[in-house]
Amino acid sequence: MSTSNGLNKSHIATWRVVVIYVALALVFSIYSYRLFNLQVVEGATYRAQAEENRTRVINVQTTRGLIYDRNNFILASNAPSYNVVITPAELPGNPVLVMKAYRELYDFDYTEEAGAVQEVYRQLSALIGVPVTTPELWDEDGFIQDVQIKNFSPCYSDLGITEIVIIGDTNAPYSPIEIKCNIDEQTAMIIRSKSAELPGVSIAIEPVREYPTGWLTAEVIGFLGPIPAAEEDYYESLGFVPNRDKVGYAGVESTLQDILSGINGQRVVEVDNAGQILRDIEAPVEPIPGNNVRLTIDTRLQTAAKEILLDEMESWNNWFGYERYNNGVVIAMNPQTGEILALVSYPSYENNRLARVIPAYYYNQLASDPRRPLFNHAISAEHPPGSVFKMAAAIGILNENVVTPEQKIFDPGVIEIEERYTPNDPNPGTREYVCYTYKTTGAGHGDVDYLHGIALSCDVYFYKVGGGYEDEVPEGLGIWRLGEYARALGYGSRTGIELPGEAAGFMPDPTWKRIYKFENWSTGDTYISTIGQGYVTSTPLQVLVSVATLANDGKLMKPTLVREVVDAEGNVIKPFAPVEVWDITQDPLIHVYDENFLQTDEKITVQPWVIAMAQQGMRLVVTEGTASAYFEGFDIPAAGKTGTAEYCDDIASARDICKPGAWPAHAWYVGYAPFDNPEIAVVAFVYNGDEGSKVAAPIVRRVMEVYFALKQADAGQQP
Repeated sequence: MSTSNGLNKSHIATWRVVVIYVALALVFSIYSYRLFNLQVVEGATYRAQAEENRTRVINVQTTRGLIYDRNNFILASNAPSYNVVITPAELPGNPVLVMKAYRELYDFDYTEEAGAVQEVYRQLSALIGVPVTTPELWDEDGFIQDVQIKNFSPCYSDLGITEIVIIGDTNAPYSPIEIKCNIDEQTAMIIRSKSAELPGVSIAIEPVREYPTGWLTAEVIGFLGPIPAAEEDYYESLGFVPNRDKVGYAGVESTLQDILSGINGQRVVEVDNAGQILRDIEAPVEPIPGNNVRLTIDTRLQTAAKEILLDEMESWNNWFGYERYNNGVVIAMNPQTGEILALVSYPSYENNRLARVIPAYYYNQLASDPRRPLFNHAISAEHPPGSVFKMAAAIGILNENVVTPEQKIFDPGVIEIEERYTPNDPNPGTREYVCYTYKTTGAGHGDVDYLHGIALSCDVYFYKVGGGYEDEVPEGLGIWRLGEYARALGYGSRTGIELPGEAAGFMPDPTWKRIYKFENWSTGDTYISTIGQGYVTSTPLQVLVSVATLANDGKLMKPTLVREVVDAEGNVIKPFAPVEVWDITQDPLIHVYDENFLQTDEKITVQPWVIAMAQQGMRLVVTEGTASAYFEGFDIPAAGKTGTAEYCDDIASARDICKPGAWPAHAWYVGYAPFDNPEIAVVAFVYNGDEGSKVAAPIVRRVMEVYFALKQADAGQQP
């Protein structure tokens, strides 16, 4: 059969054509929808991502403020740290080839590129002492072990140059990778001079903290450390960069962080797909340097105070034939302004060893030392104050008319009292209370008036006036009123000094004992609290503030370490202004108690004549009392108070030296001079130092001698 035209024509079924067109329409619709979704629906998101890939925000590190002493001697400065860095993109070849070479563990046919990179690494290794590679850190499959990557820290790893570059390269070949930090300046100059031979290798300079006075002022200045993980969000919100910027960890570096730190700058730049910077997109924001701080510390007096403390302890240790004294404090303050002139806490540490990085071995050594060198004993250690605390009772007994200044109290050396736990205790026990002279002579001081009670530090006198004694002192000051006068002198609360970790000390009372000790307050508790024993504790700074308040006619000045805040151009932006916390002769601080020793709403002040009598008593301490032998020949009229505070803490218990009747004791002395116009008040504390008059008083005298000698020298006079 033949067709009409003799030709065979193919015929395509209509349904197939429809299917093809539908398929094409569907594909077109999908692509159209996808294109619409990408450009319109999610266009803003992708544009933002593209912009983010195109731009980079660079945080520009600021400069930390300097710290000076009162005479402009630098205590904390910024020194250049020379860090060796490699920019992978600038190496003569692809560093990944070197990684491949080491995956074959030397059985690799090096290309010319790999050999060139290897030559750079070899030359650099010879200069800085970092190995070219560490094959033993690669696993059996030819990869760097995961643990090495997780613990990787530039500059402070055990990896070789090859591994450091590989880990740090990732997707940012134009980002410098730190190979070794804090190399010496000479090596840095050599590397710079070999820039043609070491392509990709350069020196980055970053500021690091330097402490010219080191351990002499470490307890005041402190040190810096990396931003703690728990505070990263906070510091990032302030513009700081974790793992780069450092913050204060101790001392005024910590408490004055906001003043010293400054504000980082910022650059917004355009980068290509390899991370190379092309241009600035926005005007750079320049970093604002931190403000400088001028402290109240006199470095000369600080140095002398520390050396005097160590010399006195060493002299006694030589006399004993073994190390008995190894922990002490000296603080000097201007009682009229509150300026801290010297603050020594021993043992201390060398903060320069913590300036660039905190070595684990050194930190662990400090942390495990039982003497606690990282602990600021001047403001954080709480000890029984002993007889220096008697001055709180001394102003209380006159202000409350417990006794008169002329009234004689008899000290037989030992007294026996009824130990009552309630006012009407039906079965009181008895207990002996002795004066310190009784332990050595078997006798007391005899008749003692107010001034000689202070001058001789007569325990029995203060037992009787504090807790009462038969008809001789029908009603003593009592624990509630004692607490009022102690707190008025600064005991039991933080002073607010610009140092971290200050302790509040403790002034006990019957309510506290019932709640926390599950016991009633006893008569004996009042007796021993009156002489600064029992549950009473204080810091050396609180002891100094208490006597400085009396020396300053009742005005309690806030102790401070900050004299001035100065900006980077040298302009004073915060001048010194003494802060008077209160005046106990003008501000009614003392609660009045009724006949049942219940607190009333009425408050009173301390009468000025009472302060004057307390001052006279402390003057007698130096002229004819417990410190007279150690201030003989001292040309400046001085006053003060000795203290010998028995204790039994965990250290004494471990040494098995807590013996009833022969307790170990701390040595205290606090004094001021000149007596009529005090310029300096000094406290000395020696842990387990026995008698304050023998151990602590000579320290205070010698510190005062240095102070007045420096004053004469500054005035151009011959000391």
